[in-house]
Amino acid sequence: MLKHIKALLEDNAIFIAIFFTISITIGSLVKSDVIAIEIVSISDKTIHFIAYFFLMLSWLYVFFKKKSFSKNVKFIFIGCIVFGIIIEIIQGVTTTYRTLSFLDVAANTLGVLFASTVFHFFEKKIRLF
Repeated sequence: MLKHIKALLEDNAIFIAIFFTISITIGSLVKSDVIAIEIVSISDKTIHFIAYFFLMLSWLYVFFKKKSFSKNVKFIFIGCIVFGIIIEIIQGVTTTYRTLSFLDVAANTLGVLFASTVFHFFEKKIRLF
């Protein structure tokens, strides 16, 4: 069973990462009352942290099996942070219902940083999986 899950993840890792990227883009630019389902009250910053945590994990996993993974980690890290900054700028410039928030950028960056740390911590276990 685990072999099937592993094969499914490896074969579709790029699609999962693209899905997270597109979902964050849409979720960040669509008017929030269109997509808001408030079952549990969660801070906006917590949502940013979680979204960018999974964004970073997904992109790290895409490049994990590549030979140049160690060299590419910094580019993935910088890319996810720059993506978050660009999304915030787009929110401030193109929408009337969203604003640029430096606290959102900080939450995004902390999510990326935490994902990098978690991934590095479990890297050996992931290789064995």
